[in-house]
Amino acid sequence: MSVKQIPTGKIIDGEEVTAIELTNSKGTYVKIFNYGAIINKFIVKNAKGEQQDIVLGFDTFEGYLNPDYLEKYPYLGAIIGRYANRIKDGRFSIEGETYQLAQNAGTNTLHGGLVGFDKKVWDIIDINDGPQPSVTLQYESVAGEEGFPGNLIVDLTFELTENDELILSYEAETDQATAINLTHHGYFNLAPEGGNVKNHQQQIFASNYLEQDENYSATGNLIPVKGTPLDFKKPKAIGQDWNGDEGYDQTFVLDKIYGDLSLASKTIDDESGLMLSVYTTEPVAHFYTAKYLAVKNGKGGKDYTGFDAFCIETQHHPNAINIPEFPSTLLKPEELYTQTTIYKVSLTK
Repeated sequence: MSVKQIPTGKIIDGEEVTAIELTNSKGTYVKIFNYGAIINKFIVKNAKGEQQDIVLGFDTFEGYLNPDYLEKYPYLGAIIGRYANRIKDGRFSIEGETYQLAQNAGTNTLHGGLVGFDKKVWDIIDINDGPQPSVTLQYESVAGEEGFPGNLIVDLTFELTENDELILSYEAETDQATAINLTHHGYFNLAPEGGNVKNHQQQIFASNYLEQDENYSATGNLIPVKGTPLDFKKPKAIGQDWNGDEGYDQTFVLDKIYGDLSLASKTIDDESGLMLSVYTTEPVAHFYTAKYLAVKNGKGGKDYTGFDAFCIETQHHPNAINIPEFPSTLLKPEELYTQTTIYKVSLTK
């Protein structure tokens, strides 16, 4: 078990970018950059005993700053904040005051705006080199950033267990009522050689998904998955019922008690024998099969294209700040925002 900090030599906004490496006794290895809290590597042992990296990314940090990458920016492996997914028209009201946010997806605000938490250098505030190595990162988002009210302080802890669980624990406090909805945007592929994820077996423990308008904003309506291509209550190949030109980009409302840590999703690749189980305290999981992925010179010089990954983005309901019927994404000064999401890797054979 170990934690290592490795300077990248890169300075952004006067802050040094550092890589943090977590390793457990099995050799499972996670590499995180404090820039954007990016999970750069997640290396596990597959059923053949081979070391396999299950997340998409770059061989060096500089890849995340490449202009070609940023032009079609997919938030590869990064934290998302202040607000995951879309806020309709980039606007919401709190206590009678309306806030207009940066609009970066048509008229909507997507994943926090033009410069979200994914493009910030986070402070390393704690390192634990014990039996379950961990690192805690902190970022202070000042009032008015991307149009959001309140000074918001966010702590994010990554902890690697002996059971090959990567635990993400979030806490946040504000000095003024504000909207918050955090998630992490890891792009996973469990196949030994990567490629299209259509043959991965997927299960999502959800009876309903959220209706979206023509601009992908949640409308407030829930639609049963039964009898639709979005029914993943029983395991099936991701590509079994999908539209091969579109894939999946939907928010699933999990069948769970609000706030409880429970199983949201399972994904299996038969060739590697790897299974990724996602547990969360959050009420929804957004399932995205990376239709718009277009990344040159990823790890090993490989290009990543559409449907070469899947994302399980655990969060509160998108656009909930504008939909009172949804679980609240309003954080007040006397409250503590908390969230836990676990990515557990195991073998099926």
